[in-house]
Amino acid sequence: MPEPVADPARCIPVLASLDIRESKAFYVEKLGFEVYEAHDYLILRRDEMEIHFWRATDRIHPENTSCYIRGGQIEALYAEFKARGVERLSDFAVRPWNMKEFYIHDPHGNLLRFGCRPEEAAGDR
Repeated sequence: MPEPVADPARCIPVLASLDIRESKAFYVEKLGFEVYEAHDYLILRRDEMEIHFWRATDRIHPENTSCYIRGGQIEALYAEFKARGVERLSDFAVRPWNMKEFYIHDPHGNLLRFGCRPEEAAGDR
């Protein structure tokens, strides 16, 4: 078994944005991310989550893209997003594939899928 790595490699989604300023506002004001870098390329972070955005000119890109965010923090995120009044927030439910999930579409159509195993959700313990 290999030794644990102090700074492991991570997968970071790079999603399309039709308007970098609008994406920045949505992710900061509605979802609580912080801006790391913003010009024609946007980098947002919140805790261990990091999402990058590139400037696209065709809706086909964001409307056909998604990102899956997984972990035990998902239940608290759902409660926070619901309290913030995030539009297009789905229900938080156990899906047929045994993941408790909720979904958000950002202003340009990118689908954010948040999930955890049902036993990771405090309300299901």
